[in-house]
Amino acid sequence: MTAGIFKVCLVVVTTIINHPLLFPRESTTIPETEEETIRKMKEQYEKLQLEQLRLEEEMAKMTAEKTALEMATEAGGRPGEGQVAWDLWSTLCMILFLVIEVWRQDYQDGSSQEPLGEEEELTGLGNTFKEVTLPKKALLTNFYERCIRGASSDTARTREFVEGFVDDLLEALRSVCNRDADMEVEDFIGVGSMYENWRVEKPLLCDLYVVFAPPEPYRFYPEVWCTTKSIPPDRQGYGKIKVCRADEDPTGCICGKTKLGEDMLCLLHSKNNKTRPSRDMEDLLCFKDSSYLDTDQVMKWFQIALTKAWQRISRKYEFDLAFRHLDTPGALKIKFRSGKFIPFNIMPVVQCEDSDLYFVSHFPRGNPLAPPTSNTYWFLSFAVYERQFFKTIAKTLPENSCHLSCFQIVSFLHRKQGHLTGPSGLTNYHLKTVLFHLLLARPAGDWEAEKLEARVSDLLRFLEKSLLEKKLCHFFVGNRKIPVAVGIPEVFRKAEPVNLFRPFVLHRSLYRKTVDSFSEMLKNTSALISEYALHQPSEHTDLPRDPFGEKKEATPTSPSC
Repeated sequence: MTAGIFKVCLVVVTTIINHPLLFPRESTTIPETEEETIRKMKEQYEKLQLEQLRLEEEMAKMTAEKTALEMATEAGGRPGEGQVAWDLWSTLCMILFLVIEVWRQDYQDGSSQEPLGEEEELTGLGNTFKEVTLPKKALLTNFYERCIRGASSDTARTREFVEGFVDDLLEALRSVCNRDADMEVEDFIGVGSMYENWRVEKPLLCDLYVVFAPPEPYRFYPEVWCTTKSIPPDRQGYGKIKVCRADEDPTGCICGKTKLGEDMLCLLHSKNNKTRPSRDMEDLLCFKDSSYLDTDQVMKWFQIALTKAWQRISRKYEFDLAFRHLDTPGALKIKFRSGKFIPFNIMPVVQCEDSDLYFVSHFPRGNPLAPPTSNTYWFLSFAVYERQFFKTIAKTLPENSCHLSCFQIVSFLHRKQGHLTGPSGLTNYHLKTVLFHLLLARPAGDWEAEKLEARVSDLLRFLEKSLLEKKLCHFFVGNRKIPVAVGIPEVFRKAEPVNLFRPFVLHRSLYRKTVDSFSEMLKNTSALISEYALHQPSEHTDLPRDPFGEKKEATPTSPSC
C-alpha cells in the first residue's frame, strides 16, 4: 500500500514539473536551428521508446500478478480486490503522464520555431496578394517601355567607359606594387545586372571582380562549408581562405600523420595542437595570430593600392576619383567638372580553386545572407554562374521572352518601395533567385512576351509564399536540376540546400519589417505602375547622353548635359 501511494505521488509531481504552462523551458521563445530540432526529436523518440518498454514490462508484471490473484481468489475468497484497484489507478496515472509528456513535446516543437503570437500577426500576408490587381498588358508594357527599357539605354556606353578606365587603373596598381612581396592582381571580371541586361537602378552601376593572389612561394587554400568540418553549420554560404606555402600541406602538419613518440614534440605546434603562424602572415593580410585571410586587412590593402594607383595616372584625366563608402573595398565614384558622376564597384575576390566561384569580402549593396561573425569568413559568390545560367536558359526560351522584363518590373517596384518605407531584409538577389526557380519550374512557352502579366504575378506569389515559410533555397547549392552546361561544380550540386531566408528565422524585427514592406509594395503595385506608365518622373533622365570623356592623349572632354 505504501509503495503504491509513493508511485502515485511520484507520477503527480513529475507531471506538474513537466507541464509546459507551469514550468516553461527557456528555449520555448528562442528559435532553434534545424540541427538542434532534429537532435531533440531523436532524443525524445528514444525516451518514448524506453518509456514504452518500461510500461510494457509493468503491464506484463501486472498481468502476472492479476493471474496470481485470480488463482488465489478461486482458492480462498477475494482478499486482493483492493490491491488490484490500486494498481489499476497507478497504471491510469502513468498513462496520463505519458499523454501529457507527448503533448508537452508537441507544444515545445511548435513554440521553438516561432514565438507565440507571431503567426497570428502575419495571417494577413497570405491574403494580401489576392487583393492585388495588376494592370492590363497594354499598360504594363507601356510602363516597362517608358521606365525601364529607356533607363537602360546608356548601359553599353557606361560599361565601356568604366571598363576602359578600370583597365588603366589596375595597370597602374600593378606598377606601384612590389612584385616580390605584394599581392598579384589579375584582370577584372564583369558581373551583375550590367552584364545580364536587366539594370533598372539609377544611376547605372557597374560591378567588377578583381582576382588577387599571394606572391610566391605562397598560395591560397579555400575551405567551404560543404567540403570541410572547420566551417560550422550556421555559416552556410561562407568559407575561409588559408594562406600557406606552395610546398606545404594545407590540411595540417606531417606530425599528425606520424607517430613521434611520447618524448618527442613538434616544434610548429603547441600543446593544444594549433599551428604556430609565421611572422610574415600579417604581411600576407592574415587575421591576427592565424593563417586565414582577413577581410578587413584585404580592404585596407586594396584601398591604399587604389589610392596610389590613381595618384600615378590622375594627371591623364579631367575628372576626380573618390571612394563612395569607406566600409567597402572598391566602392568608387568618378566626378566630372559638370557635377555629374559615375559610380562603380571594384571588388577584390579570391578564386575558389579552378572554378568560376569567387570569395567576396564585402558587399556594397547588402549581404544576401546573415553577416559573418568573424573577419576570416568570406561569402562565396556564384555571380559568374548566374550570368552563364541566363545565357543557357535564353537559348530555350521564345524570342523576345519576358523573363527579364518580369524581373525588372518587380525590381523597380521593390526599389521604389524601399524609398518609401526604408530598406528591408529583401534584396535584388532574392528576387533574382525567385526568377531562377521559376525559369526551371515553368515550360519555356510560358515566357512569351504576351504572358508578362501572368509571370509578374507568379514571381510576386512565389516571393510571398517564401516569406510566409521563411524559406528560399539558394538556387545553385543543392539543386540538381540546373543544366549541366552551366558548369556548377558537382560538390555544390550535391550539397545540402542553403536557406537564404534564414536571417528571418533568427531576427523577428527584421522579418516583421520585411513583411510589412512587402505587403505595402503589393498594395501599391497597381497605383505605382499606372502612375509611372502615364508620366515618367524626371529622375529617369538624369544621365548624360554624350560621351563621358576620354584620356588627355585623345583630347578628353567633360560630360555634357
